[in-house]
Amino acid sequence: MGAAGSTHQPQSLLNEQEEEEEQQPQHLLPTTTKLSLLPLIFLIYFEVAGGPYGEEPAVAAAGPLLSLLGFLIFPFIWSIPEALITAELSTAFPGNGGFVIWAHKAFGPFCGSLLATWKLLTGIFNLASYPVLCVDYLQLVFPFFSSGVPRYLAILFSTLFLSFLNYTGLTIVGYTAVFLGLVSLSPFVALTLFSIPKIDPIRWVSLGEKEKDWALFFNTLFWNLNFWDSASTLAGEVENPQKTYPKALFSAGIFTCLAYLIPLMAATGAIPLDQEDWVNGYFADVGEMVAGKWLKYWIEIGAVLSVIGLFEAQLSSCAYQILGMADLAVLPRCFGVRSKWFNTPWVGILVPTLVALAVSYLGFEDIISSVNFLYSLGMLLEFASFLWLRKKMPEVKRPYKVPLPFFGLVIMCLVPSGFLVYIMAVASKAVCLVSALLTLVGIAWYFVMKFCKSKAWVEFSSGGEKDGDED
Repeated sequence: MGAAGSTHQPQSLLNEQEEEEEQQPQHLLPTTTKLSLLPLIFLIYFEVAGGPYGEEPAVAAAGPLLSLLGFLIFPFIWSIPEALITAELSTAFPGNGGFVIWAHKAFGPFCGSLLATWKLLTGIFNLASYPVLCVDYLQLVFPFFSSGVPRYLAILFSTLFLSFLNYTGLTIVGYTAVFLGLVSLSPFVALTLFSIPKIDPIRWVSLGEKEKDWALFFNTLFWNLNFWDSASTLAGEVENPQKTYPKALFSAGIFTCLAYLIPLMAATGAIPLDQEDWVNGYFADVGEMVAGKWLKYWIEIGAVLSVIGLFEAQLSSCAYQILGMADLAVLPRCFGVRSKWFNTPWVGILVPTLVALAVSYLGFEDIISSVNFLYSLGMLLEFASFLWLRKKMPEVKRPYKVPLPFFGLVIMCLVPSGFLVYIMAVASKAVCLVSALLTLVGIAWYFVMKFCKSKAWVEFSSGGEKDGDED
């Protein structure tokens, strides 16, 4: 790390590359269109939510009242602090890699590498959950996909196709997200309108008739409302990130909360409660009960489109995180190679795709439990990085700055940190063991890379050294 007070920006390597490119013939240079506000809003929306799909287990775990309160209150406890931190640090250090840069600058390369490992594994596990969720919805209409070879093939081909779409370019992915976001939410507009005459408000205050499953309830809330920082890894690809990120995060936050709450109020208010029915995909059955089979099929189609958006946004985040890790010399330079055709980080796309394929054959609940534990570890380090950077580098220009004194920032971070500790405390022994093993792999990776660097066995970017890394 550079000494305290360094204002060196993490895009030094990118600036040097731009100087080298100026000496090349223009027809040989890849053209890059920066992300504007609207596609960034929808990419953040898909990083976090993608619609009400997947929130059904909260009702099964704790009943309508607590589910509605959870999706109303939890954003203030968790989502807003995470989004505020992302807005400040993304504008202060606007390079590809996002949170990797923040931990790297706050605590040095080891912590940067460890946070990168936790967040990358989190992203890849999350990536793996989307084809599973998609097939869970499809099997309600087409039981053919419920098990066996057809299910495995559906997961395989959907993953490969969606990865290729990501390869074609971030701008295409961004505007695809706009289209998918609007279309995938359209059946829930219909569900809400058809539910209004049937709503009985008494149903909203039901606590359910079964014992509360707090682990499932909080894991569902957490999984549906986290990942606000994922879009930070794309900062180097965003048009005027210092102004665009705060606006995009604010807009995506309002959009996300409404997309969860309104359909949940409509569904829980319009039909009698049977908690056993509230599993992934149940919104489609609610649509059939409220308006007929046509709405059930429309919601199923919307689910598939939503999963496409979720997958594309998460894969983009993983790919550009890997690119940022290569720029910071956390990974070898070859991991930052871009496509000559589309200027996309094709290695950064390929690696998460292959790992996600392997992980996707686990059950949906096993995947999100592992995602939440690793994400909790990463967020604790991210909160610490945010607070330390405020103390260590107060003079760094922050185009957006969280308007709180340092003591207020500590409180803002302590509240969600308590929730993170709870999420880890209720994890199963299997999840704890897997997370510990993956953490050890991440630590080993750091020292292996350090050794390879010292022996010059693999070529690394000079970005990490130019920041004045400390061992």
